[in-house]
Amino acid sequence: MPLTFRQASSGPSSVCLPLGQRISSSCCSQLSTGQSIVLLRSQTAGKLDLPLSFLSVAHSPVSKRGSPRRAAIVMAAATENANLKIGFLGLGIMGVAMARNLMKAGYSVTVWNRSPDKCKELEGEGASVAGSAADCVAASDITVAMLADPAAALAVARDAASGLAAGKGYVDASTVDAETAQQVSQIVKEAGGSYLEAPVSGSKQPAEQGTLIFLCGGDQALFDKAGPLLDVMGKAKLFLGNVGNGANMKLVVNMIMGAFMVSSAEGLELAKGVGLKGEDLIEVVNMAAIATPMFKLKAPSMVQGKYPTAFPLKHQQKDMRLALEAAEQSGIMLPVAAAANDMYKKAMDGGRGDEDFSAVKESLHIPNRPNVDMTVVN
Repeated sequence: MPLTFRQASSGPSSVCLPLGQRISSSCCSQLSTGQSIVLLRSQTAGKLDLPLSFLSVAHSPVSKRGSPRRAAIVMAAATENANLKIGFLGLGIMGVAMARNLMKAGYSVTVWNRSPDKCKELEGEGASVAGSAADCVAASDITVAMLADPAAALAVARDAASGLAAGKGYVDASTVDAETAQQVSQIVKEAGGSYLEAPVSGSKQPAEQGTLIFLCGGDQALFDKAGPLLDVMGKAKLFLGNVGNGANMKLVVNMIMGAFMVSSAEGLELAKGVGLKGEDLIEVVNMAAIATPMFKLKAPSMVQGKYPTAFPLKHQQKDMRLALEAAEQSGIMLPVAAAANDMYKKAMDGGRGDEDFSAVKESLHIPNRPNVDMTVVN
């Protein structure tokens, strides 16, 4: 059935197609800004309206190794995996947005969180709420975990293990070290399930927009099976091989990001100190070879001394610590990352841990802690 267009009685025009038809990149090229897409369940069963935000990256690749990416929600509805029951463990800043996108895609989602109150928002939107991590896993074909740190990832995996069985998949999107990823994998496999590590690159806004990047390792078959879920929540997914490779890739990426943010903070502080306007520095950097989406996004609020939380500073410091531990185990020296890590620790000492990681700028106003040598050597 060819694509057809209709004009809604109110709102933008839409593209209509039957449930089960996939949208290719050529089909997506027919869409323009402001259009939405409609899946017709049948001639008489009505329609399912889908937000255009999920089509905004329809032309981007799954990865440089993959084929052109299909519109995430349409692909989820079109595939045989659309009937999978999905569990979601951990409803923090990232988890709640990721679980909501799965629900918007039409998946049946059961949620659980260590603090039950955080489940109420999604319960009101149609999610089922499990009484325990094990109950959540038992009710689901594939469970996604998005937890704060290695300790939480391990504890929840142990609690969830009794709900696992042959045929069930456990996808851990938490940012942990490689050793923890391997331990969680062992827990899942011993319980009879299959395991995929899938830490993400991206923070609050990409999680809300469904444009995260998944860095995966572990069970190739589960990667393929969970692919439509990852495509709903993200714009790209890479399979990096063995368990631990995804964790290590995420730590390298976040180490670079953390050091970059400290350097950006120092640049803004130096500009102010020598009498330059922060806004002028932002304009220059955004035109220069060093321009980055991160600086463009964060620098304006940093100039104002405002740090709305998208990625908590305490989590950035945790990732810096894990990266430095990995470097030590590998016999690699990372002096810049070590110095940046100390700045994040200073910011945490100053009570900034729950603010956005760009609040590391405030560490420049905190006196150095004892035993920290910040001497400039000529």
